[in-house]
Amino acid sequence: MTDQPQTSNDTPGQSPAENAVPALEAEAVSAWLQQHPDFFAEHDELLAMMRVPHQRGDTVSLVERQLKLLRERNIEMRHRLSQLMDVARDNDRLFEKTRRLILDLMDATSLEDIVICVEDSLRQEFQVPFVSLILFSDNPMTVGRWVSAADAQKAIGGLMSGGKTLCGALREHELEFLFGSEQSREVGSTALAALNHQGLHGVLAIGSRDPQHYKSSVGTLFLSYIADVLSRLLPRFTNSLRSVR
Repeated sequence: MTDQPQTSNDTPGQSPAENAVPALEAEAVSAWLQQHPDFFAEHDELLAMMRVPHQRGDTVSLVERQLKLLRERNIEMRHRLSQLMDVARDNDRLFEKTRRLILDLMDATSLEDIVICVEDSLRQEFQVPFVSLILFSDNPMTVGRWVSAADAQKAIGGLMSGGKTLCGALREHELEFLFGSEQSREVGSTALAALNHQGLHGVLAIGSRDPQHYKSSVGTLFLSYIADVLSRLLPRFTNSLRSVR
C-alpha cells in the first residue's frame, strides 16, 4: 500500500498554531501588556527579536527604544525638579525677608516706625518698585497717607469687599487711587491686601511694571502675612484710627 501525502487546508508558510490563534488588535495587545508589565522580564528572549522603526525608517531594538524614552523622561523630570528647587529657594528668601519685616514691626514704638518699616522693607528688601500703604480715618494724622473711609469705599470698595488678597490688572481709577496719577501709568499688575481685623483699617498694595508679574494664579501668602500683622498693630498706635465695620 502506497502512502499518500496528507492534504492540509493550512495556508502555505503558516503553521497550524498560527492559524489557530485569532488575530489580536493592537489595542488589545497594548491593554494586555499594561496589565502584565512583567511579561518581557519573564520572556526576555523576545526582546532581541523585536524591532521598532525609527522615524527615518531605521530599526532599533525595543530595549534601545525604552532606554531612549527613559532618558527623555529623566531629563524632563530633572528639569521639573530644578524648577521646584528654584521655587523653594525663592520661597525661602521670601520667608526670611517677611520674618525680618514682621520682627521689625513688632519692635516698632510709633506709627511712624510702622509706616517707614513697611515701605522701606518692601522697596529695598523685596525690591518692589511700587508700594502703597493707605490708612483710613476721618481724622488723618501727619504720618503716612490717610483717606476717609467713604473715599476709599468709593474708589476701591469692590477690591476690599471679599476680604481676600487680590492680584492682577486693575482699572485706571483704582490704580490712580492706590499709586497716584504719575506712578499708576507705569503699573502693569498689582497685588492688594486689606488691613482688616475687627474692622477695616487700611489697604496695602504693591505693583509691578510687568503685567504678568501679579496674576490671579500667583500666591499672595507673604503679603497676607504682612497685612495680618499690620491690621493688628495699627490700632495700638493711634486712637484716632477709625475702624470701618
